Amino acid sequence: MLAEMILLYIIVFAYGIVVGSFVNVLIYRLPEHENIATEHSHCMSCGHKLRWYDLVPLFSWLFLKGKCRYCKARISAQYPIVEAVNGLGYVLILFANGINLSSILYMLCFSILTAIAVIDWRTYEIPVGLNIAILALGVAGTISDYRNVWYHLIGMVSVSGFLLLLYIVTRGRGIGGGDIKLMGAAGLLLGWKHIIFALVIGCIIGSVIHIILMKVKGKDRVLAFGPYLAVGLFAVMLWGSQMISWYAGLFV
Repeated sequence: MLAEMILLYIIVFAYGIVVGSFVNVLIYRLPEHENIATEHSHCMSCGHKLRWYDLVPLFSWLFLKGKCRYCKARISAQYPIVEAVNGLGYVLILFANGINLSSILYMLCFSILTAIAVIDWRTYEIPVGLNIAILALGVAGTISDYRNVWYHLIGMVSVSGFLLLLYIVTRGRGIGGGDIKLMGAAGLLLGWKHIIFALVIGCIIGSVIHIILMKVKGKDRVLAFGPYLAVGLFAVMLWGSQMISWYAGLFV
């Protein structure tokens, strides 16, 4: 039984790094409005079309020592980092939630959140297509959990509605439209209690880290909120039910 579980985790990790390779494609191409489906992978320096053996997730970068096979230009460490993080995220989700449809939906959502976090950190924008993809996962999750449909529907508007009000009051200076859409789509997938916890976690982590960045690196007050919301959402995917139970126990 233990050997079978270890094998399963290895398979899930391998699948995760493969999907992580596609996440890198999203990160680099979406902000540039490049086609993510038909355009061949190529070196960002010399433009040489890459062969399949140049694209083996994680291992090609390690084997080539982080350099292009053709022009020897350095390849960003982001490639293996994103692939490894995606693989580890998949393993953690499986460990926390077991083998079920929710785990599959959470894994796919985690990959999208990884792309959102990096893109928003760099550009202060969240591509609408990524939010639509999470919304599609939310629809699938709500259908599969139809007995709790109101839990999901309320989740779609509980946090996003609050953020929309903040957007209106601050005239767009307090929150971005992409963040509102993200929490609406993720709220449909996770439900209202889970999405509230995700917001709280994201706000706490974002506040602490950004204050440090302001002090150490002189960052201005404007922050990319997407990465911190992504961390909050991932935490809830792993420990949301435990958080809710713990909070409810405070009032018993």
